[in-house]
Amino acid sequence: MLHKQKQKTSSLTIVVKVGTSSICDEVTHFPLLGNLSLMVETILKLKAMGHRVVLVTSAAIGTGLRRLNLPSKPKKLAQIQSEIAVAAVGQGRLMSLYDDLFGQFNQPVAQILLTRNDLADRSQYLNAVNCLEELLAMGVVPIVNENDTISVSEIRFGDNDTLSAITAGMVKADYLFLMTDVDCLYTDNPRTNSNAKPVFIVDDIATLKEQVTVSSPGTSLGTGGMVTKLIAADLATAAGVTTIITRGSTPQNIIAIVSALHSPSPSSSSADVAATATAAPLHTRFVAKPNPLVDRKWWILHGLHTAGTIYVDAGCVRALKAQQRSSLFAAGIVHVEGSFVAQQSARVVHERVDPETGKVVEQIEVGKGLVNYSSMEIARIKGCKSSEIEGILGYADAECVVHRDNMTITGKRAEE
Repeated sequence: MLHKQKQKTSSLTIVVKVGTSSICDEVTHFPLLGNLSLMVETILKLKAMGHRVVLVTSAAIGTGLRRLNLPSKPKKLAQIQSEIAVAAVGQGRLMSLYDDLFGQFNQPVAQILLTRNDLADRSQYLNAVNCLEELLAMGVVPIVNENDTISVSEIRFGDNDTLSAITAGMVKADYLFLMTDVDCLYTDNPRTNSNAKPVFIVDDIATLKEQVTVSSPGTSLGTGGMVTKLIAADLATAAGVTTIITRGSTPQNIIAIVSALHSPSPSSSSADVAATATAAPLHTRFVAKPNPLVDRKWWILHGLHTAGTIYVDAGCVRALKAQQRSSLFAAGIVHVEGSFVAQQSARVVHERVDPETGKVVEQIEVGKGLVNYSSMEIARIKGCKSSEIEGILGYADAECVVHRDNMTITGKRAEE
């Protein structure tokens, strides 16, 4: 299981994600040394308390802009290569800054640069996990960032909120802290709506999205916003990681929040919410799922780039979502989109069609899995029985298109 109860409850694994707005001034791009120093001191105090800490950091581009004396990051498509070059300049400067600050306290740090492509191969994924674990065992603070200099849109995490959630899952973290420019999640933008109310605890993100407004984008230097933090919280809690949103300019609050929240079996009762709100600085807590995904299925769902889509019928959906979850067989496949080969990842989707108009009224993502056949092969064997595959293709590498052990079921239940 990806996330498990620690035998020693006093020792926690904590991932802290700090955004560009907490590191660089949005206008001058100068580093916010006060914030950075407080973050470093907080991490050192957490380590002194016996906790393991991973820092996920943004600001390579912001730091690069300062070094190159550029007013803003490139916006036009033709300038994206320039943005990559700016990140290349800034990444070294950013790590140098962290190394200097941690070095004042003789704390070793390590740079970890990742892309989705690095995690798409199972062996590379495990190598990354083992590297992080070894660094933590050695007392090193891993500093993780996306490798912007080689990333393309197809393999980017897109924002470091998502990267921090993936990292939290990889190290089996107890807590993920998403540091932002507000104290917590609000029902609306508190800067423009004085009636916006703070959200203290979330145990159902799907329901939350219907109750709050989170459409505001990130800063001019950052790539995220509150939307990406909800996505990250969804990913992390699925791995059994309690996720916290709180203010990045006061990182010392992490210690108070951990102290207030950490107990052998924290509850989500109203009494607990009230007690926590009183005892700790303002924050939003996303409760970890009680039955987190196992490691391999977490990797399939979140570590892999999706290469295509397999559309299935309602009977197939019922079989996949049954208690004894079935493998995906060709007989239930309607059609396939995208170009992929065997052992790549594909989405499994069911389309609900209006019987009167024949138009698709809803798409339901059923799951995601590693395929045994290419998209061209699946297009030829769709709707066929397993016993017919060899006659159609001339060979049969597997009786099913996706084996149940290589599939993660997601989304809501299809209509009967």
